[in-house]
Amino acid sequence: MSRDVSAAIEPWSPDAFGASWITWAELLAADWDEAANEVDECVHEYRRSPDGAWEMYGRNSNLNRFAQLSGVTDTRALYRAGNAHPEGTEWPDGDRLFRIGRLRRSHSVPDSDWGAVWSIMRTLSNLHGAEGVRLVVWFEG
Repeated sequence: MSRDVSAAIEPWSPDAFGASWITWAELLAADWDEAANEVDECVHEYRRSPDGAWEMYGRNSNLNRFAQLSGVTDTRALYRAGNAHPEGTEWPDGDRLFRIGRLRRSHSVPDSDWGAVWSIMRTLSNLHGAEGVRLVVWFEG
C-alpha cells in the first residue's frame, strides 16, 4: 500500500487487517464463474431473473422463511445449514429457491454493490491502461 492509503486506514487500526490490491487487468482476466473449493456453510437464496433462470439473491437471507421450509429451528444450525445438508439440497418456494452450494467469485462482488466501482475502474483504465488502475482493499475485524 502507498503511504496515503496506509494513512487513510489508520483510523480503523487496530481493527484493519489484510490490506491488498488488484489491478483492473487482473479483474478482467478473472474467471467470475469459478466455484469455491468448499461448500458454503450458508444457505443461498435464489430468485427468478427476467429470463427465468435462477439468480443468487443472497446468503442466509430470509432465514425465517428458510426455517419454515426446512424445519430447522436451532438458530446456530440455520446460519450453518451448509454444514448439515449435502451440496445441491434445495427447498423450492414459488419464485424463489433455497439451496446448499458453492459460492462463485461473482457472488462475492454483485454488480448491485460493485457496479459503480467497476465503471470507475473501466473509465480510469481507458486513461491509464488496465495495469495502471488498481483497487486497494482491507478488512475490518
